[in-house]
Amino acid sequence: MWLGTAWWKVLSMLMINMIDIVLDDGVSMLVTQKNIENTVKTSCFEAKGIKEPSLCIRFASNEAVQQLNAEWRNKDKVTDVLSFPMQDLDELDVDESLGDMILATPFVQEEAKRLNLSVEAHSMHLIAHATLHLLGYDHINDDEAEIMQRLENQVMSKLGLHQPYPEFSDEVHL
Repeated sequence: MWLGTAWWKVLSMLMINMIDIVLDDGVSMLVTQKNIENTVKTSCFEAKGIKEPSLCIRFASNEAVQQLNAEWRNKDKVTDVLSFPMQDLDELDVDESLGDMILATPFVQEEAKRLNLSVEAHSMHLIAHATLHLLGYDHINDDEAEIMQRLENQVMSKLGLHQPYPEFSDEVHL
């Protein structure tokens, strides 16, 4: 839980039901606690029917995310969000943590501005995206990407937010 975080660098940790939120020193939460909970729960329910998920979300510096990206993915650059599943994805145990996600707070803020989105809405999309990764979804090949993107659109629609993949926006069924 706190992947790659030295305990003395953690400013604070909050817990919403079974959703741990870790804020590194010098960064802020990009999303309200209520919207984090809604995003995670909606993603888990829409994808796998899970009502009470357990996972950890860390808001961190660009440097921390770049270091983890280099260490775990051999990509020495910052990215918006990383996810680290903690379960055998074929047999999810809803009583155990799904895993960790880490958002590069400054990078996400800059990316939202570039995309002309609010930081909150963009962060909610990234949390939904990372949650789907923790549930076993991926976008490595085109077929997997399409399934994941349709699910992301469905989640974002349920949350009343923008459609990140407009090519599928007319196909969202509620």
